[in-house]
Amino acid sequence: MAGGGGGGNSWIYMLVIGGALVGLGMGLHAAHVVSEGAVLGGLLGLGGLLVVFGSCEVMIKAVEGLAARLDMNEFVAGTMAGLASNVPELVMLGFVLAAKPRVGFIVTALTLHVGAATFGIYSALLPRDETGHARLPEPLVKLSTDLFACAGGVFFATGSLMILLNTFEAGNHDGEALGAPDLYFLGFSLLAVEVVAITRLVKRFSGSDASEPSDASDVPTKELPSWGSIGGFAALGTAAAVVGGHAVGDFAGILVESLLHHGFSEMVGAIFLSIFAAAGALVMVVTAHRKGMYALALANASGQVTQVPFVVLPIALILLAVFGQTGVIERMPHGGILPIDLQTTAVVLLGFPSMLFLWKSIQDDGKVNWVETATMCAIFGLVMFFLAVHG
Repeated sequence: MAGGGGGGNSWIYMLVIGGALVGLGMGLHAAHVVSEGAVLGGLLGLGGLLVVFGSCEVMIKAVEGLAARLDMNEFVAGTMAGLASNVPELVMLGFVLAAKPRVGFIVTALTLHVGAATFGIYSALLPRDETGHARLPEPLVKLSTDLFACAGGVFFATGSLMILLNTFEAGNHDGEALGAPDLYFLGFSLLAVEVVAITRLVKRFSGSDASEPSDASDVPTKELPSWGSIGGFAALGTAAAVVGGHAVGDFAGILVESLLHHGFSEMVGAIFLSIFAAAGALVMVVTAHRKGMYALALANASGQVTQVPFVVLPIALILLAVFGQTGVIERMPHGGILPIDLQTTAVVLLGFPSMLFLWKSIQDDGKVNWVETATMCAIFGLVMFFLAVHG
């Protein structure tokens, strides 16, 4: 493992170099020197990812300071950082939803599958005991699994309803689409679950991991970071995430258009877009693991699964409803907003088996073994393969 978290200044170089590349790309495009091609895409993609990488390093610094000040364990603090890492994803999705609402919804749902695959792959990297088991943090076992089960139920119920509405041409929009009331109700209901979950997480599990008393005279006193420095790092990380997320979003849009131009399906382009949408959380996992902060990495890996259905997806649904009612996006012929078709239904309904197995593999003993890791990777891989090939 690399050295302890927060000690280096690599984030400064990443923010400066990445910001310069993004600025160069935007400047060349504004000056009509380059169009939306490989050069612009390369500058925005590389620069945006560097800025996102830097923002994640900065957010980890803020998390370390917050955890020290509030005596939080890494998992709870990491969950809070994971919430912040959704900022670039939401920025990117907001632009996509306004331009292409159907594709934006598909990308949002696909981000859940990317997150589930990330958790399965990351579980193979966790330290294990002599029996091959990796013990998971208590909040993940006792709280996140409830969210996995809830998300699975929501996806199964919503996907089944979409099939029924479309098959029997039922509902206010003749089974053609979901309307604004549907999107509002579903969105605010899911957000309410997240509010309750975060409240319970902080109240039940925010205490320090230290379980054995220690002699204060034997422990060197460390100076706590100031609230100003914590707030400064958090603000800088959030602002950088917005800039990097916007740039990565523009790059992903160029990439998707190129894939479609070369004959790939819309679902393949959406999968690539969802990977870039999740870049912030993915980088947070890698960065925390590299620093040996496994609980923080796990918090972001599991948070990418739980926060998509309860933070990112509901906000996307509410934005769709607002955009549809304000005329930002065009409504369907029967007045609906979110089309019900094979792709939109598939990305929802196929979220159920992923959530079901995540719940089962963790809930049974609070550990992950090699069989569960292999099975998770197989299930998530199959889902992504089926969506890419048949979606």
